[in-house]
Formats: sequence, C-alpha cells, structure tokens
Amino acid sequence: MKLQFSRAISCAALFALAVLCGDAQDKRDKIEIVPPKSYSAPIFNASTSLQSILDRSVAQMIGGYQNGAFKPEEIAATLIDLRDPSHLSLASVRGDERIYPASVVKMFYMNALERQLEDGKVTMTPELTRGLKDMIVVSSNEATQYILDVLTDTSSGAELPADEFAKWQNKRNRVNRFYSEMGFTNINVNQKTFCEDAYGIEQQSRNYKGENRNALTTNATARLLAEIVLGRMNTPDRTKLMMDLMKRDPFAKTDDQDSQDTGFSGKAFAEMKMTGVRLWSKAGWTSKARHDAAYIETPDGLKFVLVIFTENHANDRETIPTIVKSVLNGLKGGM
Repeated sequence: MKLQFSRAISCAALFALAVLCGDAQDKRDKIEIVPPKSYSAPIFNASTSLQSILDRSVAQMIGGYQNGAFKPEEIAATLIDLRDPSHLSLASVRGDERIYPASVVKMFYMNALERQLEDGKVTMTPELTRGLKDMIVVSSNEATQYILDVLTDTSSGAELPADEFAKWQNKRNRVNRFYSEMGFTNINVNQKTFCEDAYGIEQQSRNYKGENRNALTTNATARLLAEIVLGRMNTPDRTKLMMDLMKRDPFAKTDDQDSQDTGFSGKAFAEMKMTGVRLWSKAGWTSKARHDAAYIETPDGLKFVLVIFTENHANDRETIPTIVKSVLNGLKGGM
C-alpha cells in the first residue's frame, strides 16, 4: 500500500474570527512562504517489516513498566527508512495523533526561514544568523520568538480588538499556509515557545485556553525531517546549513542530562558503545512532554528517521533511547 500526503489545505484549529478573515488578508499579504518550484508531495510505502519492528519496540518499552504506569496513549512514533530515496518505507504508532510538540516545532520554523531566505523575502543578518543557530543548537525559546516574528511580520504585545486581531492572526498563520500547501495536515505551527507562559496577544492567539496552541504529529515531523535530509526542501547549500545546525555528538562530555546530544536518541548509542554512528536531531521537552526527532546513520549502512513523542513522562530519560536501541536491533536483523 502507498501513502501519499494530500495537498488539501488544512490549517490547524483556528477559532472562527481569524479564519473568516483569512482569504481576504491573503490577497494583501505579499510575502507568503512558498514551496520550492519543483516540489511534489512524497509517497511513502507502508512497510509490514518496519511496522513489526516499531510495534514490537514500543510494546516492549511499555511492557517494561509495572502496573500500566506507561499507557499506550502516552506515546506516538514514526519510522522512515531512507536507504532507498526512490522507495521510502514508513511505519507508525499513533502517527497521526496531534500532540503538543514543545521545541520540536523549531525545526519547522527553521525550514520555513530557509525558504524565505532562498526566495529573497528575508535578508540574512548577523542577528538572524545568531537567532537561527540558538533556536536549533541550544533550543532557545527567546530566539524562536524572534524567528517567528521575522517569518510572519508579527510581534508580541497587548491584546487587540477583534478586527485588528484577525489581521494579526492571519499573518501569524503564514507558516501554517506554507506547510498546508505542501500537503501537511493535522498540524498547527503558529505559536511562539516560552519558558513560562504566553501573555497579551500571544495568549489571545491561543484563544486563552490553549485551543490554538502548536500541535504536530510524529508522521508530519518525520516527513519534514526526511525531506530535509533528502534535500527536497531547499538547495544543497541551505540543506547543509540545516543539517549542520541539527548535527549532534552522542558521545559528547556533558553534565546536562537533557542535552540534545546525549539525553535523547543519542543516549542509546553511548549505552550500546556504538562507534561511528551519526546523528542529526531536534528534541523537545517540557514539564509534561519528552520528544525527539532524529535522523540516524550507522557504519553498516542504516539510514532512518525515528520520531518519538511521549507525554506525562518528561523526566523519564530511558524511554526514548530504549525504543531507539530496539529499532536499531530490529533494522540490523533485517539487513
């Protein structure tokens, strides 16, 4: 069976007033983010062998907890085999479930910014270079706020009257429209990330109760990472820039248990004493969530994307590496 992502426009849940004004505002907005001219949505082939590996890996992880302490609805995962770029194989567990992505959303903003830079709609400056690096390398929320302002020509501030807010929200949805045009569905990427909470118009944009907060699926996240890796999202030079920002060292010496290098997928390689492995990733974590989106290459030829989102186990630092190790062993057995 082949899975092709629909090109139907499906911007994430936006409350009524902002949506109603969207079309009219689109016509006046001259700096929309647009896909590469030659872009076409990828086709992923559902793989029974990959599905078996992922199902078993997730089930074994859950089974390691006593008395149902880790519930099946608290995890989602997607696995894509990239060894043959002309025949992409995919498996997922709850891969279409909308989940708050924490800092993983920063990968979506990075890719959108590189599109704007390539099209000449945004000009790179030393400050923008610093902000982009800090957003991805050290996962700075303040840098992310700045990048999203640049992408959407919006800024934080006081709440606005309904008509003014609708115009503001339409501009803020620029990133959503970009991904919708490429067939990404069931996601919402229009909010800043914060260390504490949003205030003023940022809380107004969330509709005060969080209905409009960021949301991703592991399928959408794995798809984006796979397309970045394969160079489908931009030029070779810009692809390299994005990959360089996401490059991690799983054997780095650090005391930070939540390091993107060693605290997520990379932890598996250190525990396996697996040398020569290469890792590119973007992690996300909050008081409730612990996620990782990783692209992994091994010396024996494995090339795969593995995205894992977990909820209500933010301080459990073994869940993600446990699944990574199991998936690695499963893929090696099928080589």
